[in-house]
Amino acid sequence: MRNLSVIIKAYDVRGVVPDEWDEGIARRIGAAFAELVWQESGATAVVTAHDMRDSSVPLSRAFAEGVLSRGVDVVEAGLGSTDLLYFASGSLGVPGAMFTASHNPAQYNGIKLCRAGATPVGQESGLATLREWAERDSYDRVPDRTASINQRDLLAEYAAHLRSLVDLSAIRPLRVVVDAGNGMGGHTVPVVLAGLPLEVLPLYFELDGSFPNHEANPLDPANLVDLQAEVRRTGADIGLAFDGDADRVFVVDERGEAVSPSAVTALVAVRELAKGRGTTVIHNLITSRAVPEIVREHGGEPVRTRVGHSFIKAEMARTDAVFGGEHSAHYYFRDFWRADTGMLAAMHVLAALGEQSRPLSELTAGYSRYAASGEINSTVADAAGRTRAVRETFEEQDGVTVDELDGLTVDLPDGSWFNLRASNTEPLLRLNVEAPDEARMTRLRDRVLEMVRA
Repeated sequence: MRNLSVIIKAYDVRGVVPDEWDEGIARRIGAAFAELVWQESGATAVVTAHDMRDSSVPLSRAFAEGVLSRGVDVVEAGLGSTDLLYFASGSLGVPGAMFTASHNPAQYNGIKLCRAGATPVGQESGLATLREWAERDSYDRVPDRTASINQRDLLAEYAAHLRSLVDLSAIRPLRVVVDAGNGMGGHTVPVVLAGLPLEVLPLYFELDGSFPNHEANPLDPANLVDLQAEVRRTGADIGLAFDGDADRVFVVDERGEAVSPSAVTALVAVRELAKGRGTTVIHNLITSRAVPEIVREHGGEPVRTRVGHSFIKAEMARTDAVFGGEHSAHYYFRDFWRADTGMLAAMHVLAALGEQSRPLSELTAGYSRYAASGEINSTVADAAGRTRAVRETFEEQDGVTVDELDGLTVDLPDGSWFNLRASNTEPLLRLNVEAPDEARMTRLRDRVLEMVRA
């Protein structure tokens, strides 16, 4: 039996198929997950959904066989985005499993798991136990019921729920270019945005898990080039890029310029605070310092947390936060079972744009206050050693503060800061830098990168 610690990561299951995992392992994970949720809560059903990758259907079916073997029913939602799976888990009140490798290349696949109500399952909240049980693949309990499997198409219900949360029916007409990257946005966008005052210009809506046009990873600027060009060519008001499983969205303004996910976080936070149903907004430690400033200016209480959906969702539950945002363009809503949904965030931006007359670049300018590097990855052999060397260099300087909530965060007395984090899944160090102006950001970025890459 393979060592499942290779594919069971901090937040989900992820690996190369069939080299690192296959249908046999999926079956074991299904049985372990069913046993886990049955022992925890007496769950008698699990809902599954899958993306468009060639391996997703056989893996999800094998997982279902494992679930059934433990006397737990399976509801198959079929093709869907990750946030559709969260909708299914929340609306049906059952645990869920989404088969996707999100933005990873075609040879990868994975599983995002949640408890009933889209509550996350992470390394410290069930994944370690699941790995142990899946490796053992032996259970003392004899199921006392014969489980069954059934299919249920939830796309229309998912779309109706999102449209009940953001009303776009009365906005001014907008021309919107959407790049689905051959991922699940091509399946969900036409249904969610149908019949609204939006002229949707589709890019790469064909579902194709080989990603023939570009990687479905809009965090990499190279994968936004086609969207930016199409926005400029068509004179569109806005561009939207979804990742492979469409739980993240990136925004491009009418000039073809990328809008920072931090600016989107601040914009959506202001809209959620304006509802008057809560004051807490979660942001991870890599979002712009403009986010907590703007939240406070609008009567909210910002709460800083680690990077990663399991940490964000736990903090949202603890604080009853109305909204949460990450630098990676994950956006979390209390009204959506505290889960992340790129589609709902996109609808908020469309509403904010369409409810007034200014172009998007002017609308978002007030939410972008500082110069940021974006996330820069460096492949290193000794991430811990490089991080330690950077810390030792900076902590000796007057006025510098350091914390290790998540990786290394260094605040400089001139208002600049940077965070250096090791990847959970790859031999990478991730650097994010922000400063009051471009020149200071560039100097600090280059200095830290020189140390990291020496």
